[in-house]
Amino acid sequence: MFTDKANKIFKEVIDMYHVIDRVDQEFSNPYDSKSEQIEHLLYRKCWIDTVQWHYEDIIRDPEIDPIAALKLKRQIDASNQDRTDMVEYIDSYFLETYKDIIPKQDATINTESPAWGVDRLSILALKVYHMHEETIREGASDTHKAACQKKYNVLLEQQVDLSTAIDTLLNDIEKGDKYMKVYKQMKMYNDDELNPVLRGEK
Repeated sequence: MFTDKANKIFKEVIDMYHVIDRVDQEFSNPYDSKSEQIEHLLYRKCWIDTVQWHYEDIIRDPEIDPIAALKLKRQIDASNQDRTDMVEYIDSYFLETYKDIIPKQDATINTESPAWGVDRLSILALKVYHMHEETIREGASDTHKAACQKKYNVLLEQQVDLSTAIDTLLNDIEKGDKYMKVYKQMKMYNDDELNPVLRGEK
């Protein structure tokens, strides 16, 4: 199943990140961009998500310096754009993979493309990791750990359900029961021509 591979890579990324556990650490992708294209994309996608997860933690520090916060906000914006770009690269991979599939006459479209499902699966892997950390965190109360264990169990169930849904969607596309239609993200806030502030209007 595709998601077996994806979940394995996501765990690999998250574990690797937390060896150093710094947002400014050097990134290295162990998967070749040509011979292991989807693995390469999945690894990069989850790394972006993992760094951004920790950006979001840092910027919520009530004592953060305003200048540092503004710089970090710019980094988060750039990370969001990278995240969106990676989703589109992954969808391009799926479009190429299934380009010769002829949809059945009664084929239907899904509410989201496969890559946006993969995006949610990557974020979910981070939730699973960090919630598990809370269940064993030294110094946390037993009440806190018990509450987090319940949430962790739900997240694991959600991971199974989402994985099954993604694999089912890909299988349906392969059989012609579903068809892919991908829309480029038309974000306006970071476009010089679409954001009135960026183009100099008040």
